[in-house]
Amino acid sequence: MPQPDRPLRKLGFLTIGLFDPLDPAAGHESTLQIIELGERLGFDSAWLRHRHLQFGISSPVAVMAAASQRTSRIELGTAVTPLGWENPLRLAEDLATVDLLAGGRVNPGVSVGEPMQYDTVKHELYPDTADVEDFSYARVERFARLVAGEPVREFSGKQGVVGEFSNRVEPHSPGLRDRLWYGAGSTKSAVWAGSNGFNLLSSSVIYPDKDQEPDFALVQQSQIRAFREAAAAAGHSQARVSQGLVVIPTDSASPVQREKYTRYVDERTPRTAAPQGPRGMMFARDLIGTSEEIAEQLYAHAGFQEVDEVAFALPFSFEHEDYVQILTDIAGKLGPALGWVPARADQPTPKSQGRCRLERDL
Repeated sequence: MPQPDRPLRKLGFLTIGLFDPLDPAAGHESTLQIIELGERLGFDSAWLRHRHLQFGISSPVAVMAAASQRTSRIELGTAVTPLGWENPLRLAEDLATVDLLAGGRVNPGVSVGEPMQYDTVKHELYPDTADVEDFSYARVERFARLVAGEPVREFSGKQGVVGEFSNRVEPHSPGLRDRLWYGAGSTKSAVWAGSNGFNLLSSSVIYPDKDQEPDFALVQQSQIRAFREAAAAAGHSQARVSQGLVVIPTDSASPVQREKYTRYVDERTPRTAAPQGPRGMMFARDLIGTSEEIAEQLYAHAGFQEVDEVAFALPFSFEHEDYVQILTDIAGKLGPALGWVPARADQPTPKSQGRCRLERDL
């Protein structure tokens, strides 16, 4: 098997948090258990998709808050939160609160653009401002400033006997701004992310430039390189990149699971044959097989060759026991085949380090 130029440094997973509309609590509990399992297996991060008016997680901030109290080490992220659905100030408050509860483990991933199927929801989402809402990069820039603790207003200080007010978003979580990610699917958005101090989430869906050959791996590679160049030019020396492909290792899968997994991949493969729609949307192939087979495909993938951290996406519609099998094989077989070393249970965390400092001060 070919060896990568450098070992995989961080291994994460991404889940949609699927649930049955007749019993949504069970689906959310399953997601929390999967995150707890991920921590026990040594994963570095767990990421949540963000879905609205669907049967997937609509409030990842709330789920991260719950997960933060059931874990102590694993990082928690969103991939991604579409800011067109959010008030940037309120989102900044919620994320800072959860980041403090988690001990500095939150990695918010965001994107911009008009909300999906906007005409069907704008009357409820923005009843008075639907036609003037700004869904450009300026919305993300405002969100980032608020997370960073820049002033919201001039007024601060005491008012009355007990009222004391701040001129920035409270609570403020130092370091959260450095952990903001942008989900970029085009060269333009990748360059923007690098130039504006974001980390890069590159997923299994991308848009090629007009003059690019429609080869997913090569297009993804060029976008990652463009991001790094822009980040370096902006002085963002610690810029991170995470790749998110769908991988389905079958090492310990039962015959019934293998059959289901193969059927799932076969149904999704035709869309990867050619660019889709007016923008030429491209989908990556799902990688299925033994961990050794998947590792060999990843080593040959031009996009994977550019990264040292990943957040492998779990398939949308599988059962809890399927996710347990897939995560166990990723952590026990695929990760090590890529040079990754699981995090130890006794590894220091931001929360425990902060507690130690506090105890010393006391």
